Amino acid sequence: MFASIATTYAGKIIYTMIVSAVPVIELRAGIPIGVALGLDIKSAVVAAIIGNLIPVPFVLLLLRKIFNLLKKSPKIEPMILWLENRAHTKSESVQKYSWLGLCLLVAIPLPGTGAWTGALVASVLEMDPRRAIWPIALGVCIAAVIVTLVTYGVVALV
Repeated sequence: MFASIATTYAGKIIYTMIVSAVPVIELRAGIPIGVALGLDIKSAVVAAIIGNLIPVPFVLLLLRKIFNLLKKSPKIEPMILWLENRAHTKSESVQKYSWLGLCLLVAIPLPGTGAWTGALVASVLEMDPRRAIWPIALGVCIAAVIVTLVTYGVVALV
C-alpha cells in the first residue's frame, strides 16, 4: 500500500513523515528513506522533522493517563512497568541537566533515544508539557543534522 503512495512528490513526503513518526526508528530512518525515495535533502529533512514531532504533544499530554488505565490490566501492567522503568533509567541526565539533558537524550540518534523516548521520560517525570516540547523539538533538529551528515557521508570525510 505505502509503496504506491510513494510514487508522487506528496506521497514521498507523507511516506517520510509516517516513517519518522514510528517509535524507535523515527527520523534516523525517515531521512535516509526520504532521500532514497528521491526527495531532495531539504524536503526529506523537513518532512522527517515534522513527522517525528507530530506524536510528541500527544505522548506528553496523554501518556500518563493511558499508562494508568493500562495498569489496571494484569496482563499489560508488567509491560507498562517495564516502560516506566526504562524511562527512569534514561531520566538521570534529564533530572541532572533539566532541559539540556532532555535535549541531549533526544538529539543522540541511537536506539533507545529520540523524540518518543524524550516524551516518555518527560511524561514519567511529570514535566510540564509546555516546557518539555521545546528541548524535544531542538533535540529532534540536532538529530536531523547528525543523521543528514551521516546520510550524505560528510562525517566520513572528516
